[in-house]
Amino acid sequence: MAPLTIDIVSDVVCPWCYLGKRRLEEALQKLGRTDATVRWRPFQLDESIPEQGLDRQAYMRGKFGDLSRLQSVHDRLVAYGKEVGADYDFEAIARAPNTLKAHRLIRWAGEAGVQDAVVDRLFRAYFEQGQDIGDVATLAEIAAESGLDREEIARRLASDEDEQAAQSEIDAWRRAGVTGVPFFIFNEKLAVPGAEGVDTLVAAMIEAENSPAAAKG
Repeated sequence: MAPLTIDIVSDVVCPWCYLGKRRLEEALQKLGRTDATVRWRPFQLDESIPEQGLDRQAYMRGKFGDLSRLQSVHDRLVAYGKEVGADYDFEAIARAPNTLKAHRLIRWAGEAGVQDAVVDRLFRAYFEQGQDIGDVATLAEIAAESGLDREEIARRLASDEDEQAAQSEIDAWRRAGVTGVPFFIFNEKLAVPGAEGVDTLVAAMIEAENSPAAAKG
């Protein structure tokens, strides 16, 4: 089989990104592509959230007004999640975090070869357990659970290491035209925006493999 590389522009507080991850896993399994290289790319849905985060109820109310408007969206996500093993618990989420530190951790996890494990743990921590993934101690614990050194990660997160690099990459995706996530790019050629269904992702992977002249997404 030809090499398969998948770049996913994503934010770890995006519920559709968590759904997209689970659907991609099913699509890869359906194709038997355990050899695919998956690279997680940073994006922030709201860069204005302060470093310490915000009360999520107040934040969502300020963003969307009547929270009852979100209930149907949450209900749909819960139903979709059950199909692919994403067990959303929106009521458990107390904080709306700034995700720049999480993206720095994901960057380092990629260098250590455990990026997908860290991303998975971040999604589960936030959407299933309501943990504050903007908190350094929480992020260090997630790193440790994925095989990284807790104290080293805590020290690096407490500094500004790679902060500008992560921000620059986020800015680059915005300049490239990414306005929403998840945003999948297969073999650096074929772009698929949104948390599309498993069959759509399978078709996109096959097309990317068989269309070397496709335009880069």
